[in-house]
Amino acid sequence: MSSSPTSEYAPDYVSPPGDTLRELIHVRGMTQAELARRMGRPKKTVNEIVRHKAALTPETALQLERVLGAPAAFWNNRERRYREYLALEQERHRLQGCLVWLSGFPVKEMVKRGWIQGFKDDVRQVQELLGFFAVASPAQWEKKLKATQVALRKARAFKSAPSSLVAWLRQGELLEESIQCNAYDAKRFRASLDSIRGLTRLDPTEFQPRLEELCAASGVALVLVPQLPGTRASGAARWLRPKKALIQLSLRYKWEDQFWFSLFHEAAHILLHGKRQIFVDTATPEDQQDLEADTFAQNRLIPPRRLARFVREGAISRQGIVRFADEVGVCPGIVVGRLQHDGALGYSHCNELRRRFEWASATG
Repeated sequence: MSSSPTSEYAPDYVSPPGDTLRELIHVRGMTQAELARRMGRPKKTVNEIVRHKAALTPETALQLERVLGAPAAFWNNRERRYREYLALEQERHRLQGCLVWLSGFPVKEMVKRGWIQGFKDDVRQVQELLGFFAVASPAQWEKKLKATQVALRKARAFKSAPSSLVAWLRQGELLEESIQCNAYDAKRFRASLDSIRGLTRLDPTEFQPRLEELCAASGVALVLVPQLPGTRASGAARWLRPKKALIQLSLRYKWEDQFWFSLFHEAAHILLHGKRQIFVDTATPEDQQDLEADTFAQNRLIPPRRLARFVREGAISRQGIVRFADEVGVCPGIVVGRLQHDGALGYSHCNELRRRFEWASATG
């Protein structure tokens, strides 16, 4: 999608076919009554078409072709364009009352990222946003929001910026559509996490395509979508189809250990929890399922017994952390982040071992 404001051809006025009919019979020196007789139709029918009171049907178009010579396709196209114009005008009038709804979204940011096109005309922007959500009206969007709230386990996530959150989730859905996945296989996905652990030692340009391949091979689509202002979500997990799951990450905190922890946390929701829920995760666990996902992520990234032994041995130094990370097969930043989280290492210590990830672009 283009991210620049767009001008689209939308005529201010489309004349009804009755106007053309009136002009044509005048040029032919014919009255409405004579035209009606030649067509075998009541004069009232012709008069109502001329006065825009009745639609010009395909049957009438064929009769006009025979009597006046103008092809039936010409009349049918005129009628179709006029009815479309009337429908668009009615919609524009209706959507004029929806500008408050539009103002609730970070439209400029969505345009900047290429999620939607930008329009100077507010009503056209409303239409574009409706198309993004694949709904016909703001009322339908509200129904979708309520359905999402029912599926969303953390209602608290909606209290800050529900529009931003739902837009962020929707972008994940759109990106997921282009990802080809095998049918979901829980055993294969669980096993793939061991291979994914090894990817933590690579740079993003190296690990990202391989990570996406491993997930897709197990029936899980992985998408990276920068958060919108007010989203405040590090990741989300949900099922869009019975055999295809979706993990969506925002790279909210930038640090590599938090990225990988979020990935394994969302993987836990896919493996352990219900298919009818949407799991949107923030920094603080909110219930038992979150705690289970946290424990799963911690233990899969760093074996708990080996971590406990490392801490007991008192080898927590820069060199010791690097050596331990090599032994367990993860990047040093994951070890630093875990030690800081557990209070075994100060938050200001060894951060040079933690890499920060940055978005290559904001088009996610």
